[in-house]
Amino acid sequence: MGSLEMALGVAAAVVLLGVFAVRVSVRVGLPSLLLYLGIGVLLGESVLGIQFSDAPLTESVGWAALVLILAEGGLTTRWSAVRPGLGVGIALATAGVAVSIAVVGVGLHLLLGMDWRAAFLWGAVLSSTDAAAVFSVLRGVGVSPRVAGMLELESGTNDAPVVLAVILLASTDPITWLTPLLVVYELGAGGVIGGLFGLTGAWALRRAALPATGLYPLATLAVCVLAYSAGQLSHASGLLAVYVAALVLGNADLPHRGDVRSFAEGMGWLAQIGVFVLLGLFVSPPRLVDAIVPALVAGLVLTVAARPLSVLAAAAPFRVAWREQAFLSWAGLRGAVPIVFALVALIEGAPSGDDLVDVVFVLVIGLTLLQAPRCRGWRDGWGCRGRPNRGRSRSTPHPSTSCPPTCCRSRYPSDRGCAACT
Repeated sequence: MGSLEMALGVAAAVVLLGVFAVRVSVRVGLPSLLLYLGIGVLLGESVLGIQFSDAPLTESVGWAALVLILAEGGLTTRWSAVRPGLGVGIALATAGVAVSIAVVGVGLHLLLGMDWRAAFLWGAVLSSTDAAAVFSVLRGVGVSPRVAGMLELESGTNDAPVVLAVILLASTDPITWLTPLLVVYELGAGGVIGGLFGLTGAWALRRAALPATGLYPLATLAVCVLAYSAGQLSHASGLLAVYVAALVLGNADLPHRGDVRSFAEGMGWLAQIGVFVLLGLFVSPPRLVDAIVPALVAGLVLTVAARPLSVLAAAAPFRVAWREQAFLSWAGLRGAVPIVFALVALIEGAPSGDDLVDVVFVLVIGLTLLQAPRCRGWRDGWGCRGRPNRGRSRSTPHPSTSCPPTCCRSRYPSDRGCAACT
């Protein structure tokens, strides 16, 4: 019993510390992920002495957290905000990813002497922007809706093709002409599965007279997680399925839609705190010294060449203004996702997998310190100003006397209101 009490106490203390760290991060203008990583390092072997080196468990927690973060991102993203940049966002998540992998791979092969497959593997791991970092930073900075929609859509959908590239490049299996067809199937099937679960879930939730308001957010999130599982079991992209399902559900006329968004936001924060603290606990700080030089080289190639070229390739067909392209190039934020993908490569048996994890960890910290605090300045300099959204969701107001006859007060056993009044 004592160990359970201690574990619950430590977990509660870490969550509370993470919650208050959000306030600190807002004041200093940095993503809270850095503070969460710092908490994990503080708890780890080099400071307080907690020994933790379970890579499979860290990867599993990372996947679970990513599912919840993508679900939160989809549920709190308004379709009207991402629709103007739909083409650019999808292009960034597909063609942009391919260009980034190619440029980083060539750069690391020439500058660090890595073999081609390992260089492209590193490029794949580093090519994915992080949904949690993008959502938390951009919605507080106040970027124009069009540009924010492009970046949010990219960060919500580019994990799916990237993880396929990481798994293919980390294995020793040869890449054949069937590989591109497999990628197309997994992405297409994942999107279809997510759409079907989203539409079916919205239809069912609108007709289910659940006995408590709190059951609607729980059921909505369960539909999103079920979409991920169905996608994975169908050998499709579960990550794309969960984001598409959440996007459909978040823009449907769900009962207690405000409560759903608030609950999803809370679960998203919990997932971020858990995964970043665990990643900080997993890493070994003394080993990070040797990773500084490769991280600097990879970061330079990524920031100066790969990201701008990938944005140019994705945005050129859509005639995106050069100022918006410049901000898109700068605001491709990294976070937990590249670290989780590096763990995937490590578990798949990729050569120098431990080195890759250390390099990506250093690179994420460095790029976050470089990019995030300057997003507001570059937003103004490149004319991409919009209204800041400090809260990702809004609470559900109490229904007023002007609510329609179909309000929840008559259709559902609750007095909190429905989609018509939220």
